[in-house]
Amino acid sequence: MIRDLTDDEARAALPCKWGEVAPDVLPAWVAEMDYAVAEPVREALLRAVTAGMTGYPPGGAGGALGDAYAGFAARQFGATVDPARVVPTVDVTAGVRIVLDVLAPAGGLVFPVPGYSPQLAMADVTGRERLDLVVDPDAERAELDLDRLDRFFADGARVLLLTQPHNPWGRAFSRAELEGVRDVVVRHGGFVVSDEIHAPLVLDGREHVSYLAVDGTADHAVSVVSPSKAFNTAGLKCAQLVTASDLLHERLLAAPGIHNDSWSVLGLVAAEASYTHGDAWLAALRRRLEDQRDLLVRLLAEHLPLARLRPVEATYLAWVDLRAYGHDDPAALALERERVRLAPGHDYQPGLTGHVRLNFATSADRLTTIVHRLAAAVTLPPS
Repeated sequence: MIRDLTDDEARAALPCKWGEVAPDVLPAWVAEMDYAVAEPVREALLRAVTAGMTGYPPGGAGGALGDAYAGFAARQFGATVDPARVVPTVDVTAGVRIVLDVLAPAGGLVFPVPGYSPQLAMADVTGRERLDLVVDPDAERAELDLDRLDRFFADGARVLLLTQPHNPWGRAFSRAELEGVRDVVVRHGGFVVSDEIHAPLVLDGREHVSYLAVDGTADHAVSVVSPSKAFNTAGLKCAQLVTASDLLHERLLAAPGIHNDSWSVLGLVAAEASYTHGDAWLAALRRRLEDQRDLLVRLLAEHLPLARLRPVEATYLAWVDLRAYGHDDPAALALERERVRLAPGHDYQPGLTGHVRLNFATSADRLTTIVHRLAAAVTLPPS
């Protein structure tokens, strides 16, 4: 059910990931998968284009999109979502910005780092101070430091921007961990924006727990969700804002339209098809990603035995610690020496050395070549 794109197909289908590199470069950087679009999504889009559906999308909350997401959340996560409180937005990054501008209280923004690179700028864009909740690169497990989070809020921080499952750590946070976050936030009257774009990509049968599914969170949190990572439809532009509070929902809808517009009618079509008809494809995708992750672990053990990779519990992104090989920027070295593009660690935590983010959502052959090239780049002596 999961079909690998050929190189030529990937260059045509993924103009950012494959088009922004030279023809001899193998890309494993941006978070897009080298797989053909799920057939139910493709068929829905073909019908829409054939019908000439290229106008403005309908506005408002709920509707077919709300019903589709609520059904998906119930089946996939065991979560109860009110369809009427599902609001479309252009993408997850824009959705986070809208929540910070319209709903979150003014004040400092706590952001766990290493963290998704575009969101590192979110505090500046929204006129806030960013407070980095740093994960110790030497810790055995990537965990949120709740004591430090408590100190940030005690010192005046007002908002936590939480990415869960986490990019690039590959963590799927447990209910107990999220309850700990809730306790800190409630104690200080804070607010949480929960970016859950990778929620469908929790691996090995683990549970994705939406922050809003934790008791006592409804009045201080918004979840931002999307099918775009799981179904490879980022270019179609349709994410969703989910609330569990009438007050927050009404404030969101009351905001001037300029705060939240520009989602795509084709994005709506793809989202509804993904959420309604994509379960079987998604199950097959998770199995493929588990196989790819396991292959990556074996390849690193064989070719880069000093590399450190925490268990990848979710996403198709591996956060690889290569500090033992003595290079500050192994991603730059891999591109220069061996023509493979990875995402550099300093994009996720300014000043961090020796780390890369590697996208393993590709074919087994390509992944093998990626690791071989990376190993050659960081283990060869300087030329």
